[in-house]
Amino acid sequence: MVDVSIATLRADRAAVASQWQLIWWAFKRHRLAMAALFVTLAMYVVATVPGFFAINDPIAQNARATFHPPQAVHFFDTSDGFDFGPYYHPMRLTRDPNTLAAIFIADTSKKVPIELFGRGFSYSVLGLFETDIHLIASTDKTRPLFLFGADRLGRDVYSRVVQGAQVSLSIGLVGVFLSLLLGIVLGGISGYYGGRIDFVMQRVIDFVLSLPTIPIWLALAAALPQGWPATLQYMMITIILSFTGWAQLARVVRGRFLSLRTEEFVAAARLDGVSEGRIIFRHMLPSFSSHIIASMTLAVPAMILAETSLSFLGLGLQPPTISWGVLLREAQNIRSIATAPWLFLPGLAVVIAVMALNLFGDGLRDAADPYNK
Repeated sequence: MVDVSIATLRADRAAVASQWQLIWWAFKRHRLAMAALFVTLAMYVVATVPGFFAINDPIAQNARATFHPPQAVHFFDTSDGFDFGPYYHPMRLTRDPNTLAAIFIADTSKKVPIELFGRGFSYSVLGLFETDIHLIASTDKTRPLFLFGADRLGRDVYSRVVQGAQVSLSIGLVGVFLSLLLGIVLGGISGYYGGRIDFVMQRVIDFVLSLPTIPIWLALAAALPQGWPATLQYMMITIILSFTGWAQLARVVRGRFLSLRTEEFVAAARLDGVSEGRIIFRHMLPSFSSHIIASMTLAVPAMILAETSLSFLGLGLQPPTISWGVLLREAQNIRSIATAPWLFLPGLAVVIAVMALNLFGDGLRDAADPYNK
């Protein structure tokens, strides 16, 4: 009897729930997608204020920290009683007597405390104000903490990965937004009007889909002047990535419009004298907006990978701009790989971001599918 009552209450609640509530309830049952959602939100929080999560200035160079190895963070110290608190052992630079190669040795006789919400280098928060408060900070600025090691110029890899998240993650969102705008407008016109307009639009979409994506990206990116400022490079790379990303979405939107334009609610809106623009944007688009959002979510990882690939090959963003693809260029030669394997850590950030976004998109797509409830 209790089970029947609970089932009845759930059925009653579902009967009066909105479409977005039904999608959210279905999405919450997908545990892997929920975990991916929290990871995705955490990454975008870091990308919003990277300076707060960075430890050292990402562009500061340190000649004595060239290829500095990663340092471990300790929480318990039992060498002199019991002491709790995060700290690390500073490293001193020595030279191999035969090869003169740099060797970093941890000085276990000294420890440098790490403080939460400590002070460090100054950074801008969304361009609104300057601050020097960081999530974690070293108490000794002369012996900085290199959590992920340092590169060939002695720059902190961890802080650069955090800073690079802002560009790599935002370029995915901006690129998908432009693709979405083109896909909805062109696909909507094609599906709503049909006839010759539909024929011409479909031939354009077929042409765009037939283009080899990677060679087109490489050719367009190589045509950009190398002397352009970083902001202009960012904008043009985003447009290039959006150039071939809209066609698939336009075809999906076109199919949905073809099926919806004969529905009763569309015919009723026409008979009521509603304008065509209002029919498209007020009545037709909201009916499958959940599918568009799911498609956008799945398209963001492709944009991130595309930017990373172009920047890694030297045809995308250029230094001093910091992105995950630019950082991976440091690991292009055998000497860097053998000397500092931690230079591959930006690639790990790419893998985590792409996996989280793909799992989140898969869960959202399944939740938005009315036949998967």
